[in-house]
Amino acid sequence: MSHPPDGPYGYGYSEPTPWAAGIAVLVLVAALTTVGVYAFGVALAQIHWTLSVAVNLIAVGGAAPTAWRWRYAPVTRWVIGGLGIGVLLAWFALLFF
Repeated sequence: MSHPPDGPYGYGYSEPTPWAAGIAVLVLVAALTTVGVYAFGVALAQIHWTLSVAVNLIAVGGAAPTAWRWRYAPVTRWVIGGLGIGVLLAWFALLFF
């Protein structure tokens, strides 16, 4: 998808990307999400492993369309990136640890 030269929102100007602040937000959100999803997944797996898998898949499936729509919002894109990385790291930890 290509965007007009003034950005995807049509404001008439494009601001520079705040890489330092954005990456800091991404790392913090990813860390918090990883811990939260992992802890919740372990707690559900103690009841039954299929409950853990089902709840995780339903939660991600329900949140994915909204996250996909917000992927170009100036601040929200960093939070969405952190959430995605955090969920993937937590799933990796749940499967292999």
